[in-house]
Amino acid sequence: MIDYQTTPKTADEKETLVAFLNNQRAILAWKLDGLSREDAVRPMVSSGTSLLGVVSHMATVELYWFGEIAAEGSYELTGEMAKWFGRIRERWESGEDDDAEFRVDAGETIEEIVEYYETAIGIANAIIEAQDLDHVGARDMHLRWILVHMIEETARHAGHADIVRELIDDTTGYLPD
Repeated sequence: MIDYQTTPKTADEKETLVAFLNNQRAILAWKLDGLSREDAVRPMVSSGTSLLGVVSHMATVELYWFGEIAAEGSYELTGEMAKWFGRIRERWESGEDDDAEFRVDAGETIEEIVEYYETAIGIANAIIEAQDLDHVGARDMHLRWILVHMIEETARHAGHADIVRELIDDTTGYLPD
């Protein structure tokens, strides 16, 4: 599982941004703890949003922003990561489902989606580590901008997850304990 850590108060800019992003990632993943698959995929709002779908979305978003934009597509996905991201990309490109990354297929487990998310985070962090904050990736975007955007995106969906989890079983909170 992704660990929540106290954010450093005297770190450099990159370390600070990554720490805040990692903590939002940990909060989002924690929202799945203790749930059955049935509860994790149950849509709790009219848009059809489920907790597992949000985590799947964020794994895909990590790969898109860091792998496709920051690394300009130069990071080659292999194995299971290529399968996951490729399946979603096919659905996007076919016009079949613009929100394909939110969909959880019948055979997919919580453990598989969490592994997808954790692996995507590992890839993203390796790309972040290898680049300077001023690195300009695809679409003329600095890594700095992408990091701030991903903090925003992850925090937004962690908030959604908090509400969805509360609707499922009244569990609330920023972190366990």
